Amino acid sequence: MQATRMTVLGATGSIGCSTADVMLQHPDKFSAFALVGHRNADKMLELASSLRPQWVVMTDADAAKQLLGRLPTGVRLESGMDAAIELSSATETDMVMAAMVGSAGLPATLAAVQAGKRVGLANKECLVTAGQIFMSEARKAGAEVVPVDSEHAAIHQCLVGHDHASISQVILTASGGPFRDRDPATLHAVTPEEAIAHPNWDMGAKISVDSATMMNKALELIEARWLFNIEPSKLSAIIHPESIVHGMIEYSDGSVLAQLAMPDMRMPIAYAMQAQPRLTTGIPWLDLAKTGQLNFQAVDKVRFPAMRLVQDVLQGEDALAITLNAANEVANAAFRNRDIGFMDIVTTVEKALQQVDNTPVETLDDVWSHDAHARAIAVEVMNA
Repeated sequence: MQATRMTVLGATGSIGCSTADVMLQHPDKFSAFALVGHRNADKMLELASSLRPQWVVMTDADAAKQLLGRLPTGVRLESGMDAAIELSSATETDMVMAAMVGSAGLPATLAAVQAGKRVGLANKECLVTAGQIFMSEARKAGAEVVPVDSEHAAIHQCLVGHDHASISQVILTASGGPFRDRDPATLHAVTPEEAIAHPNWDMGAKISVDSATMMNKALELIEARWLFNIEPSKLSAIIHPESIVHGMIEYSDGSVLAQLAMPDMRMPIAYAMQAQPRLTTGIPWLDLAKTGQLNFQAVDKVRFPAMRLVQDVLQGEDALAITLNAANEVANAAFRNRDIGFMDIVTTVEKALQQVDNTPVETLDDVWSHDAHARAIAVEVMNA
């Protein structure tokens, strides 16, 4: 059987590198058609040398220039988002791993969906900013969208073989990040280095800060709404410091199904790449006796105001979700640049939400318009 030809968007990031690791463990099952990165030319050179793709794309033109003449023989080089879009929808691509960070990943991922590809979705912004459009296009084209976030992969597995109408509650777990036990009165003094130091997961800087504010869980609740077609009232989250239980579904008979695994992204990545039969991943076996105990606690919305904001966003139209995401991207970056304080991130998002209309979105142009508007508002709020 021919190996699945992969296009990896965001290849040089954490998810992209873990995808490469799984591919290299199963060279008979997966080959690289295209690797798409942004600025990290050195990491791309390393990946291209080990995976030998047909194409390498750097969306940053200067990064592409750094690779001129350095790639392995036979690997072709392109730059720019248009090339990423073209290769994501190319006939030679069987599956796209969508791991670009932020809303910048939407065009190429949507192109893959419209071309009817199997898409491993690690970019939550695709569903947060354009959930209705994205899933509608997937249904229309017959594309298979499989989640890569560990929580959504858990829910996907707990749904297999069960009646969707019997769902009482979908519960996403959250580690609580590095500040789950810290005195809320001291959070204003948090530094970017502290926020990026996640206790359980090895993630990029932006996502680690989102975990520290729990904005990532807010975004994941919105994502779950569209991915699984779940009404907002049935979506919730709970803090689980060990990150062993990744998600749970409560059914109408009172039973709760949970998916457990050691916290390692290779597990959900491998599941997205091939669910049956399961792939070996190299992650440690889960030894519950050694783990000893699993702890759970309710989300404190004073400590994590993002989880209060998302309740209104879930009940509203797409413009609110787009604003939440865009304003957060701006504020998150500003915090990492030390332009604003840690607690100012969610405050900025909340103020931006107060200034936008609760309106539906019908086209990608609408998405970009709302996105640009929200970013401009966020900058105004921070400069006020």
